[in-house]
Amino acid sequence: MTTTTEARTRRGRLMLNKVPEVTVWFWVIKILCTTVGESFADWINMQLGVGLVNTAWLFTAVFAVALAVQLRLKRYVPFPYWLTVVVVSVTGTLYTDILTDQLNVPLWISSAVFSVLLAVVFGVWWLRERTLSIHSVTTPSRESFYWLSVLVTFALGTATGDWTLELSGWSPGVSVLLPLALIAAITALWRFGANPVLSFWLAYILTRPLGANIGDWLASPKVAQNPGDPTGLALGTFTTSLIFLGLILATVVYLTVTRSDVTETYEATHASQAATDPRRERVALAGFGLLAVATTVLLAWAHAQPHVGPAPETDTTSTVQLAPGQAVKKFPIAKVQALRSLATTSLKDTRAGDTSGAHKAAQSLRDLWDADQSSLQPLDGTGWTSIDAQMDKVLKTFGIDHPNPPMAPAQQQIELKTLLAALG
Repeated sequence: MTTTTEARTRRGRLMLNKVPEVTVWFWVIKILCTTVGESFADWINMQLGVGLVNTAWLFTAVFAVALAVQLRLKRYVPFPYWLTVVVVSVTGTLYTDILTDQLNVPLWISSAVFSVLLAVVFGVWWLRERTLSIHSVTTPSRESFYWLSVLVTFALGTATGDWTLELSGWSPGVSVLLPLALIAAITALWRFGANPVLSFWLAYILTRPLGANIGDWLASPKVAQNPGDPTGLALGTFTTSLIFLGLILATVVYLTVTRSDVTETYEATHASQAATDPRRERVALAGFGLLAVATTVLLAWAHAQPHVGPAPETDTTSTVQLAPGQAVKKFPIAKVQALRSLATTSLKDTRAGDTSGAHKAAQSLRDLWDADQSSLQPLDGTGWTSIDAQMDKVLKTFGIDHPNPPMAPAQQQIELKTLLAALG
């Protein structure tokens, strides 16, 4: 689908259009970017052990650099434009994940907040520019609104997509079908005569859960490790990221050579779109409403069906009683000392009444422990399980990775002392 071409602004066209023409290539590469946003963020966060917050800071900085380069250009250039989309897809995903995994914000609240935020961005954009068409991104102001909207749509698409999985209990493979069907329905309504700008942005939001589900399906193991865990083709997040980054690069090279998605080139080789029919727009708008109702009914039905959700958190305390320091005897001394240092800092801050400092040190302790899992667990599985169980008790007292609020400082001190004893 595409949007109608806008006339020049009252100030005159200061730049050539800064976004690509909405052809089939636009949607192909957009879905590829969203898949990378899901799999690459997971790989850096989980496999490299950088940690969710640190990964978010890293990609926020990369996004700022990529966007600065994009904003300095006077016309659409495929490579910097799509590089910015890839980076913003990762960044928007991470922002939602922080709300869900770090701050324990329910997904329905995240979805509502990002929906309101997107409506505000669109409202201000419309009041200032009198258009939301991507064919009118010809001034720095409009381009700024455009990229802000893109960022929020990625965060919103992440929240609504994850909420859908939470409600339905569907596997990633099955979950692909819902956004795919909705995009197909929106395309049909657009061809019938729906407002092209509204159709574009609805489809744009839905490509995020579509791409994410494809990524999860490709990367997830074939057999669930725990009841309710996603299953897929077991390619892994790294392999999935490489495949889709390669496809993105190949597509960008093709578009750079052919310039088939440059608005001016496209308009020169295609007939202008016919004027819209207000009556058909109203009918299509009603169709969008029915589509929303049908989706709500479907999700409510799926939620009511028996299904296996994510496995509940359980106490994983080892049944083997290990003497103080025994669990870490086979672990590198430097790694154990680093863990002890963070646990000691958290304990000292707790005793001093520094709630923020104690919580921050506990989070860093969790991130370091997760990062070292791949190297420590093979050295001594029993020792690692024992420390991991106590580590989980510490995190629970701080409300980290657990739905409960932080516990009393006295309870935090007890668990931190037990962990320090186990670390030797």
